[in-house]
Amino acid sequence: MAFLRNRTHHLLLILVGLGVVTVISSSVFNYMTRASASNSTFDNPNNQPIADVVIDKVFVDKSERRLQLLSGDDVIRTYHIALGDSPVGHKQQEGDQRTPVGIYTLDYKNENSIAHRSIHISYPNAADKARAKQLGVSPGGDIMIHGQMNGFGHLAAINQKYDWTDGCIAVTDDEMDEIMAAVTLGIPIEIVE
Repeated sequence: MAFLRNRTHHLLLILVGLGVVTVISSSVFNYMTRASASNSTFDNPNNQPIADVVIDKVFVDKSERRLQLLSGDDVIRTYHIALGDSPVGHKQQEGDQRTPVGIYTLDYKNENSIAHRSIHISYPNAADKARAKQLGVSPGGDIMIHGQMNGFGHLAAINQKYDWTDGCIAVTDDEMDEIMAAVTLGIPIEIVE
């Protein structure tokens, strides 16, 4: 009889534990969904469909952790971004965890990225290559705007609070889908400190 009581007690503890985990998971999911949904609309008070506008420039302010899609002088969307682990300063060399500063071009899209979709930034340019050569280092490359690492999109509300990339510019997966649809290749991206 004691054996059955112990077994029943263990089963009850497992069921209570599963219930607690379910409540916590649901709360975290709801928080992340709200955080993700609120990020990209504060510069779009009329909720204008982005498909109705021609985006002709991307602007990134590293210190404000902000990426903006512009049409002429109008800011159409603003997104909160995460950068590399050492975000201050212009990228000097491969592996320095920095995001470059300057005017570049969005030159290709990658649907099969290690992150949820990506758009390549044309770093390094001629000046970046010359500076790296003078320092005797590789300038690096593969600087992208991308979503979350594949399989971790559900953690975006947590990930986006920290700088976690190797120098790329990260947004949530939903935001990356919107950016991919909105921008055309060849438009400039200006990145400022």
